Amino acid sequence: MRRLGLLWRNAWWKLVLLKILLYSSAASGQLTLASSGLNFGSVQVGSSSALSTSVSNTSKSNITISQASATGTGFSFSGPSLPITLAPQQNVNLYITFAPQSSGSADGTLSVVTGSAIGNSGKQRSNSTTISLSGTGTSSGQLAANPSNLNFGTAQVGTSQSITGTLTNSTTSSVTVSQASVTGTGFGVSGLPMPLNLPPGQSQAFNVTFTPQAAGGATGSLAVISTAPNPALNISLSGTAVTPGYLTPNPSTVNFGSIQVGSSQTQYESLTNSGGSSVTISQVTPSGTGFSLSGFVAPLTLSPGQSVTFSVAFSPTLSGTASGSLSVISDASDPSLSVSLSGTGTSAGQLSVSPGSMSFGTVTVGATQSQSGALSASGASVTVSSASSSSSEFALTGLTYPLTIAAGQNVPFTLTFAPRMSGSTSTNILFSSNASDSSLAESASGTGAVQHTVDLSWNPSSSTVAGYNLYRGGVSGGPYTKINSSTLASYIDTSVQSGQTYYYVTTAVDLNGVESGYSNEASALVP
Repeated sequence: MRRLGLLWRNAWWKLVLLKILLYSSAASGQLTLASSGLNFGSVQVGSSSALSTSVSNTSKSNITISQASATGTGFSFSGPSLPITLAPQQNVNLYITFAPQSSGSADGTLSVVTGSAIGNSGKQRSNSTTISLSGTGTSSGQLAANPSNLNFGTAQVGTSQSITGTLTNSTTSSVTVSQASVTGTGFGVSGLPMPLNLPPGQSQAFNVTFTPQAAGGATGSLAVISTAPNPALNISLSGTAVTPGYLTPNPSTVNFGSIQVGSSQTQYESLTNSGGSSVTISQVTPSGTGFSLSGFVAPLTLSPGQSVTFSVAFSPTLSGTASGSLSVISDASDPSLSVSLSGTGTSAGQLSVSPGSMSFGTVTVGATQSQSGALSASGASVTVSSASSSSSEFALTGLTYPLTIAAGQNVPFTLTFAPRMSGSTSTNILFSSNASDSSLAESASGTGAVQHTVDLSWNPSSSTVAGYNLYRGGVSGGPYTKINSSTLASYIDTSVQSGQTYYYVTTAVDLNGVESGYSNEASALVP
């Protein structure tokens, strides 16, 4: 029986020890404060000021903030709504308000009540953490500026911007302003005559100007010295100076050179904002006969460094020099920009061909015959775009298209006749160009003939001879013309024409060169 009691007592102590360990583990949770005290400074009676402080759960278990309350006149806890549970490493901001009801120093305390789980029972153990609070209520008011800081934003170098502010006496007695001085390059103040007396509740307007002379950021302050409870009031000043936008043309002049009347040429023009502020182009207008503009739509705003490109065309309608300009209207520092335009209209050149016609005569079918010609330009250069023939039996070579011929110059070519059948044929070689006569033709003609031959042979002489002479005539009985000498008793006559009849005789020549009389006559009709 005594042994059982001892065992029971040992088990009871182990249970107690386990609870203590669990309690210690739960109690190890810690709420960490970002600040142990909050000072609200001076707050005018009848107004309020709010501050916040961060609290963090640095434990390994959840912590619940169940309650927060402030003590001390004018202090109150204003958020967040409680209870609120913080997971490990989580934080939350606590907000406290100071609304003094009377002048003088005030002290207080913010008490934060937390709890953490204890063991498996889920019970909470409460802890309280405090934060000291302090502040001063002021009833005399102060000299206040509205706005409390002046930012001019972006201003162009050489220009001036102005902002109006007010000084207000919120005290219960008169305040004398003895000095208002400005620091910072480019800033100035006006409207504050010294000394300045402000009765209670009264205000005085003033102007601060910003006139930058160089690009870059600028800062300064307006220091106001007075008899107010805040004797030194500083109003911060700031602004950024940029160089004014201005337009740079590229190219600065546009010269189209010589353009043939009736033709057109296009060049590109760019405008770049080379300044430090945006530029709005309201109008771009071309002037001068034959000049035109495309690809630009106004109004157009260019940021610093941005460009716009558009087309300018010259289409002369008359011969001679033409001049004009592009007039650019904008809000840049160079509000009226002019880009000069120039060009020369030239009359169309004249194209000629030499010879004006070519006759190839009779050419045997299957053979070719070529003749030379030349194209010439006068008055102005001429560009030949193509050449064509109405007959495939005539071929033009030696020209490459498009071909530009300067005024006073000529270019040779070759025309070849290659008949494919017998008979006469002709063609017109048509040259297309930008000349005043855009179509120039050259005529060519020729006759194709089939090749005929007459095969001749005769009986050799019974005497010893050196050779034979062959004669041909156009009529029977002669006269005859010798066409060949040969040692052979045969000959092929290739110089005959269709439709003709030819008459042939032959003679024998002995070793001494003595020629016999004519043989009998033979005739041949060439079909």
